[in-house]
Amino acid sequence: MLLHIEPKIKLNAPTRLFDILENQVKTLPVKRALNTKYNGKWVSTSSEEFLEQSNQISRGLLQLGLSKGDKVAIISSNNRTEWCVVDIGVLQIGGIDVPIYPTITAEDYGYIINHSESKYCFVSDQEVFDKIKSIRKDCPNLKEVYSFDEIKGCKHWTEVLDLGKDAAHQTKVIAIKESVLPQDLATIIYTSGTTGTPKGVMLSHNNIVSNVFAAQKRLPLEYGKAVALSFLPLCHIYERMLMYLYQITSTEVHFAESLETIGENLNEVNPDVMTAVPRLLEKLYDKIYGKGQTLTGIKKKLFNWAVDVGLAYEPYKKNGLVYSLKLSIARALIFKKWKAALGGNLKLIASGSAALQPRLARVFTAAGLTVVEGYGLTETSPVISVNDMRDGKFRIGSVGKVVEHVQVKIAEDGEILCKGPNVMMGYYKNQELTDEVIKNGYFHTGDIGHVDEDGFLKITDRKKEMFKTSGGKYVAPQVIENVIKQSTLIDQVMVVGENQKFPSALIQLNFEAVNEWMGNDENPKTAKQLVQDQKVIDQIKIDIESANADFAQWEKVKKFKLTDDVWSIDSGHLTPTMKLKRKIIAEKYNTLIEEIYS
Repeated sequence: MLLHIEPKIKLNAPTRLFDILENQVKTLPVKRALNTKYNGKWVSTSSEEFLEQSNQISRGLLQLGLSKGDKVAIISSNNRTEWCVVDIGVLQIGGIDVPIYPTITAEDYGYIINHSESKYCFVSDQEVFDKIKSIRKDCPNLKEVYSFDEIKGCKHWTEVLDLGKDAAHQTKVIAIKESVLPQDLATIIYTSGTTGTPKGVMLSHNNIVSNVFAAQKRLPLEYGKAVALSFLPLCHIYERMLMYLYQITSTEVHFAESLETIGENLNEVNPDVMTAVPRLLEKLYDKIYGKGQTLTGIKKKLFNWAVDVGLAYEPYKKNGLVYSLKLSIARALIFKKWKAALGGNLKLIASGSAALQPRLARVFTAAGLTVVEGYGLTETSPVISVNDMRDGKFRIGSVGKVVEHVQVKIAEDGEILCKGPNVMMGYYKNQELTDEVIKNGYFHTGDIGHVDEDGFLKITDRKKEMFKTSGGKYVAPQVIENVIKQSTLIDQVMVVGENQKFPSALIQLNFEAVNEWMGNDENPKTAKQLVQDQKVIDQIKIDIESANADFAQWEKVKKFKLTDDVWSIDSGHLTPTMKLKRKIIAEKYNTLIEEIYS
């Protein structure tokens, strides 16, 4: 287990985001603070270099005429050192970051840049630049675009660095830094949402800093010794808050190249900690399980026995001495290979963004890869609660106990309400919507849940996603979907049935797993062939009937339809954090839904 070992030198606690990096440089600098892979080679930036480059960006932006309160957009297809440098550079001269998801439409780029009145924009690559270029004529406030990659026709970000090379201008930077208050606006994060126009969530320095300290007490990182792999988008407040947390703990950060290279990067970096969304853990488990099923004889039996042991896991040796012995054997024979495949050192995976299947928390934690599930929203900076293996603060099936200085209460209708220094300043240019969600100091999360007798928070569903059948019964689709997705043959599922007699499901198969299950490895069938294959349909029916056993009669999925395309961010099925865009999916497959209920 990682331990908290605090640095010997003590400074005043950071109160603004840019204080955190300065604190790292003065107390416990890191030789390889930020690490990005360029052209197949890792390039490291030390704490001192990180701060100096950030100062250069600050001075360069001042030379360009940026003033306190001005907005700067950042759009990057991958996490990288430049993103962090620009972030600090903007913040320490009182600028306001506007991070934008790279995968949204060019029209949404234009809306956010105009709505936020961003004056400058930093982009990562050609694809993002092309989208910006297509709407730039409609963005009158946007003065210039700079790129991290070398792109023809676009100014390189080093031009801003070069403008700020003269350290004589640092006195002006220092003067502005001193004028920035903890309660000042630091960033506007536009939530992608599942429907409607993006909303600009205003977060102050204090909103995020307070959350960094609260979350840090739940993540056991050894000061100056831990190594992290970062791959969730920095434009999302979850990974961004953790980036500041890594800075405060002097953790070495490596940026994964992409979702596809995570396995390779894990083995190159050998991290102690990483973040994940449930979707990644589902894919990871399915891949490991699929490989296990290709084994034969005693090896396959041993693999399946170890998985069964893992799926029965309870923390704190609650299963007794015999189980502990079985777990030790499973770890020695099978699970050690899982750890080795993920770099060998990985001890902690912090999962957020969506509901995690309890079986995944069990099996990974049993394997020595502790998965701590947390809960929060962009509007809460983001962490409201999180599990912690230490001191009995870990309970599978919950999102942990509420973090320090944050209050949670449950409304009469079951909605989770949150109050604390982490709650946003409001929605940018939308006081009416702000007043709808913040009442009497409490932010209304839109999530349904309860706090058990031991203080663990449990989420049951999204308030807006629950629906009524024609019989007047409420159905919580996420709960049902999570159980159905335990089938290794199913990749995505969305439960429908509002105002209908019974719930049904739209399903995207795990096409690779289905082909393996059918023995089609050498001559795989197409997606269109698989969704029409009666053997596949019959097996999915069996899997759904098995899942139905957990639910009341009115919650059981009676019918389903298989779709022959992959649900993805690019095709519009998923948000950038891999949540279902329910309205859009329902529109895409309206014909299938009509067939179910006709």
